[in-house]
Amino acid sequence: MLNNLTDTEEGDGGPNSQGDGNPKESSPFINSSEDTEKSQQYDGKHMALFEEEMETSPMVSSMLSSLANYSNLPQGSKEHEEEADNEEEDKKKKKPVKAPALGTLMGVYLPCIQNIFGVILFLRMTWMVGIGGVIGSFIIVFMCCSTTMLTAISMSAIATNGVVPAGGSYYMISRSLGPEFGGAVGICFYLGTTFAGAMYILGSIELLLIYILPQAAIFKMEGLEGAEAEAAMLNNMRVYGTIVLSFMATVVFVGVKYVNKLALLFLACVILSILAVYAGVIKTAIEPPDFPVCMLGNRPLISKGFDVCAKTLESGNGTVTTKLWKIFCDTPFLNATCDEYFANNNVSFIQGIPGVMSGILKENLFGNYLEKGNLVAKIGIATVEGPDETLTNSNRYVLADITSFFTLLVGIYFPSVTGIMAGSNRSGDLRDAQKSIPIGTIMAITTTSLVYMSAVVLFGACIDGVVLRDKFGEGVNGNLVIGTLAWPSPWVIVIGSFFSTCGAGLQSLTGAPRLMQAISRDGVVPILRVFGHGKANGEPTWALLLTACICEIGILIASLDAVAPILSMFFLMCYMFVNLACALQTLLRTPNWRPRFKFYHWALSFLGMSLCLSLMFICSWFYAIVAMVIAGSIYKYIEFHGAEKEWGDGIRGISLSAARYALMRLDEGPAHTKNWRPQLLVLVSTDVEQNVEQPRLLSLTNQLKAGKGLTIVGTALAGTYLENHPQAQRAEQSLRKLMETEKVKGFCQVTISSNMRDATSHLLQASGLGGLMHNTVLVSWPRNWKQADDHQTWRDFIELVRETTAAHLALLVPKNIAAFPSNGERFSEGHIDVWWIVHDGGMLMLLPFLLRQHKVWRKCRMRIFTVAQMDDNSIQMKKDLTTFLYHLRIDAEVEVVEMHDSDISAYTYEKTLVMEQRSQILKQINLTKTEREREIQSITDSSRGSIRRKNPAAATTQMSVTEEQPGGSSKEEEKPEEESVSAAVSPPAQVQLIHDSTTPTSPVNPATLTQATEGGAQTPGSAQVQMTWTEKADGELAKPPGASTPEGIKDIFNMKPEWENLNQSNVRRMHTALRLNGVIVKKSSEAKLVLLNMPGPPKNRAGDENYMEFLEVLTEGLNRVLLVRGGGREVITIYS
Repeated sequence: MLNNLTDTEEGDGGPNSQGDGNPKESSPFINSSEDTEKSQQYDGKHMALFEEEMETSPMVSSMLSSLANYSNLPQGSKEHEEEADNEEEDKKKKKPVKAPALGTLMGVYLPCIQNIFGVILFLRMTWMVGIGGVIGSFIIVFMCCSTTMLTAISMSAIATNGVVPAGGSYYMISRSLGPEFGGAVGICFYLGTTFAGAMYILGSIELLLIYILPQAAIFKMEGLEGAEAEAAMLNNMRVYGTIVLSFMATVVFVGVKYVNKLALLFLACVILSILAVYAGVIKTAIEPPDFPVCMLGNRPLISKGFDVCAKTLESGNGTVTTKLWKIFCDTPFLNATCDEYFANNNVSFIQGIPGVMSGILKENLFGNYLEKGNLVAKIGIATVEGPDETLTNSNRYVLADITSFFTLLVGIYFPSVTGIMAGSNRSGDLRDAQKSIPIGTIMAITTTSLVYMSAVVLFGACIDGVVLRDKFGEGVNGNLVIGTLAWPSPWVIVIGSFFSTCGAGLQSLTGAPRLMQAISRDGVVPILRVFGHGKANGEPTWALLLTACICEIGILIASLDAVAPILSMFFLMCYMFVNLACALQTLLRTPNWRPRFKFYHWALSFLGMSLCLSLMFICSWFYAIVAMVIAGSIYKYIEFHGAEKEWGDGIRGISLSAARYALMRLDEGPAHTKNWRPQLLVLVSTDVEQNVEQPRLLSLTNQLKAGKGLTIVGTALAGTYLENHPQAQRAEQSLRKLMETEKVKGFCQVTISSNMRDATSHLLQASGLGGLMHNTVLVSWPRNWKQADDHQTWRDFIELVRETTAAHLALLVPKNIAAFPSNGERFSEGHIDVWWIVHDGGMLMLLPFLLRQHKVWRKCRMRIFTVAQMDDNSIQMKKDLTTFLYHLRIDAEVEVVEMHDSDISAYTYEKTLVMEQRSQILKQINLTKTEREREIQSITDSSRGSIRRKNPAAATTQMSVTEEQPGGSSKEEEKPEEESVSAAVSPPAQVQLIHDSTTPTSPVNPATLTQATEGGAQTPGSAQVQMTWTEKADGELAKPPGASTPEGIKDIFNMKPEWENLNQSNVRRMHTALRLNGVIVKKSSEAKLVLLNMPGPPKNRAGDENYMEFLEVLTEGLNRVLLVRGGGREVITIYS
């Protein structure tokens, strides 16, 4: 098998498989053809070593330049949606789009505040405190606010895991949990938003008909009692609700831009109303208002129909009866027959707002739940009930309109904490969404939660319980209860809440159609595709029509208390799946899961998910089941074409069915960029005893386990399967044992073929199953390729590089694998340096991230170097690269190395000359090993005379000959002929031809590199020639122009070709390799690991040996090197 192997350049979209020409995912880093042409015009000049890659892999400088012009536009913008398809045609027609400019305050915080504060705060909060008590209401508020806070934490993690285009929770869930969950939950979120619009419209109608303009009612309620009065009110809600809905839908259809412009006005109304409430609370502590409530016994009376809260009045002519007397008695005279309860109890006043210092809080601490039709009564006032306790004149008392209980209050209140997605919905307009969404959303939830919880306590401390339980303010002259507390006037609250509620309804009717349009355009629900169409400007006309129809259903329900639990279900389900998505991503720890927001944990997400599920059933088990059935039906509809389920026997059967199902799904197509992970095929070689020769290769595999991908460890054997089957079994056992020792989880595979080349090729082609195939090959560098007895090892290596390229596989080639750390070692400091020359899919970015997840490399810091040439703006490149890494959520130091144009040095020409001479000799001398050794010996012998004629001082050459003793044996006989002719080490070296009649002489300097030339079959008295080149310091990597190689080297090979006759492509490649090696060694010689783009092999196989030499020169002087060739497709993305 091969000792070691390399990486590939084209992948899914390589030059030989162009595909459909459309990128799989919209990305700012995919160059246009024009950009690629420009880059090729100059990139190839000074990066000749990578010119094969220029066809498909852009230079980093040209790739980064597109980043600066990238803008994340909001979803629904027609110009943005058509850009990918019509970029060339419409380039001149399009208007320049302004970059997103909203910050945290205007883009996230204030929109969230506006959406969270809503109709429930103004219309139902006081009633909830009166019914549930301060303690019960505080528990409800705390539970609901905790749910949204936990959801916001999960949402922040998802939203900062890449660039999130507009789309809010639907985009995040669908991209995190897949189209089935995304479609189901997206529709639930859409329905929740639509019913929220109905709730806001009903709230605005309630404010209008009860508190602002009661005389505008079409169905009059005067003189009606019980069910008749309730029916009249509901009919009024239906008629006016339909009218308002039609008006709002028309406004949204005609001019949505005006809705957005009025958003600040509506927000000002909300904030002003809340400030008025707090001002009123402060005023009650200083000067409690005079706000009397008329009581008959312990029962508050409806204030309409009488003017004086008394039975009789004293006048000059005596005692006279009041209007209140006439209501409860049959005649206005004192001897009239009156209602028994009226006759037995006194009429009195109580202060409806005794003030925050009155101590009323104790009375309001505990709940007072009522059945429908029950009297709202004051606790602590003596009363005399009738003998039969029959309620008469019920229309004169404040009665409960619905049966109240704790879970009902939860369902009614929860919509007041929704709206936390307002910031993520605007992510396309934010300057820095990854920073603004978490901060703005969490701060908004914190603010609103404090307001809500303080409001519960303050309402209980300021307002009497009977007033709190008076839902519609019938006992306080028909005023809005929260308005009675406001300062300076109740109308501040009434008018402010009316406009803010109307604004919230408009926002719902604006957002819901766009959400439906996004779902329709995704195509996840085929029957909804028609709603993806709209007007020419991109407005969702058909989706708006559907939204209005669904909203009308909520209007026809006509009761705010009945609609609120419905939308609570849909929002809770949406929030539940946001938490599920975060918990799942955190537990799976996929390579793409790198949120910039760090204050999350799977336990918090799981708690949030549990709270959402619990609240769904607390609110209404019936609605919860209906919502789940709707979501489940949509899920199954989307999954209709999925794999068929087959149940096996017992648990193993279930596991096999699940595995089969998963494999069938994987086989449907290539993985999306976000799901890409390194599926490793590790190629190792074994010795005669079938033991692995490169155990550190398995250590490196273990250190890449954060990729969470498939691992197959394979080896190849030469021979026939029947004869070598026992050896294959031993090799497999050896692999399993080493995998267990190195804690590598995966599979092992052994192939047998007539030769190692075919066996490796079969392993490359046949490994994996279905969609669970390897996409990355890991193989070590052929360490002794120059000293091998034949050329097959390194030729096989190059063929493997070509095969991985053809198969669109990534290739990782660790050089000096023995120097790589074991799993037990720890680096306490140091750097992992990435030299990013060409962009071939992002493997160079992903690998250091995966390595740093392992304890061996955890404390190493990542540095990224890229090369700027004469035509590049290095300052802008560094800025763009920093921005790119920020979007990738990767922390690394960035440095741009400038490589200006320079003449090709004489050293480069001489090094290329020696390389080509060596190659030419090996090609021409196609003899047996012994014959090759004799031929090389004759060449060196014929050169000896000319070398002796040179001045040793001038030529810096010393010569002597080492002779073997008669009959003596030499290890040099076993060395390959490459060793004798690979003199292309370093021109500033000393050549020693050492002749000794006793023992061979070795160089004194331990840092010298020895290349020995062996003779043929030795006879007594024959001479053994040993040539040694002593390298100078590592820093002397290139000689200045005009310097030349010692003349003795040319004489050794008896060739004197002119430099002009050299292959200029080889000269340019050698020039690139030497220059890059110089800067890499200068910057990264102390790095713990250097990752470097691996150039592709030449298309012409005649230059294969030169290719190996180029890579040797490129990596010379580096301790640990990982050469990387991408598979030709993107493996890392900025998107969520």
